[in-house]
Amino acid sequence: MANHKSAKKRIRQTAKRNASNSYYHKTARNAVRKLRATTDKKEATALLPDLESMLDKLTKRNIIHKNKAANLKSKLAKHVNSL
Repeated sequence: MANHKSAKKRIRQTAKRNASNSYYHKTARNAVRKLRATTDKKEATALLPDLESMLDKLTKRNIIHKNKAANLKSKLAKHVNSL
């Protein structure tokens, strides 16, 4: 277990950051699920830009990999266009 003051602080910081990152990651996954379940083209077209923005922000913060974000955006755009 941590003995130094700095190590204890590091543990607190990591736990806080981990909670925040997992919240944002889960929110994005739910948004992707919601878009995939949508059958209305107008609604899906409205959701897509917000979701792409969310994925870009997660990529910028290193919560998800940039290739994963690109693949998701591509597949979701294909889904919206096929409606």
